[in-house]
Amino acid sequence: MSAVPEIRRSAGSKVWRWVRRNKAASLGATIMVIVTLAAILAPWIAPYDPDEQNIILNLGPPTAEHWLGNDTYGRDTLSRIIWGARVSLFVSITSISLAMVIGGAFGVVAGYFGGRTDRIIMASMDVLLSFPSLVMGLLVVAVLGPTMMNLIVAIAFTAIAPFARIARAPTLSIRNREFVEAGRTIGFSDLKIMVRYIIPNIADEVVVLGTLWLATAVRTEASLSFIGLGVRPPTPTWGGMIRDGFENMLDAPWLVIFPSLAILTVMIALNLLGDGLRDATDPRLRHE
Repeated sequence: MSAVPEIRRSAGSKVWRWVRRNKAASLGATIMVIVTLAAILAPWIAPYDPDEQNIILNLGPPTAEHWLGNDTYGRDTLSRIIWGARVSLFVSITSISLAMVIGGAFGVVAGYFGGRTDRIIMASMDVLLSFPSLVMGLLVVAVLGPTMMNLIVAIAFTAIAPFARIARAPTLSIRNREFVEAGRTIGFSDLKIMVRYIIPNIADEVVVLGTLWLATAVRTEASLSFIGLGVRPPTPTWGGMIRDGFENMLDAPWLVIFPSLAILTVMIALNLLGDGLRDATDPRLRHE
């Protein structure tokens, strides 16, 4: 009964070797490692306190002491970008992980049982898919209020439906495979079959979608912060930094440019990594 976990570990090592040989995916992974380490080590590597104000440095341009300049309150832009990475990554990773668990569970249940259960679940998912992710997130945060936890819930809510659909499709083909029938024959419950046999065999597709949706989550978090529905100030967020610098964009363009570049860099890196993982899990492209 341990064959399935061993097969998945072997497949995982092959995927990792493929990603390492894919230059674009390797670049994306490297960038994300650097950004993640910077976020984790922010208290030690940020040159200044992100909330420390110095009115003398109001709208100060980039200098040797403040590499990315200062904002309207004289706060160091580089330090706030580094600390902002913490918020962006934490919100994005937590919300997408939550969506993967909830949406994946819905998809597995719908695909495994089929029939009326499948129709009800997928009809509900189609309703969620009818709303653009940003609009759905905006509605949820507007109702619940602009806090970090509500922001996580809002972004997760927008991503549940895609994960349900991506989990349902392979479940439909796996539920009648020989090893699943063998589990039923020896008396395994439906829950045990789904956990032991279905989920390990669809994990690749769900993880790949999760990597791609992380980029969407970063964009959504920044967009909601930009319109004032993100984490409350003075906590630094990339979208909030862009909003604060928007009014002085002509006089101090660095206040908008550098946070925007941070968002763009992370989104490109996540898409490169996600594309590499998708290619690695596609049997038509993998020759090992």
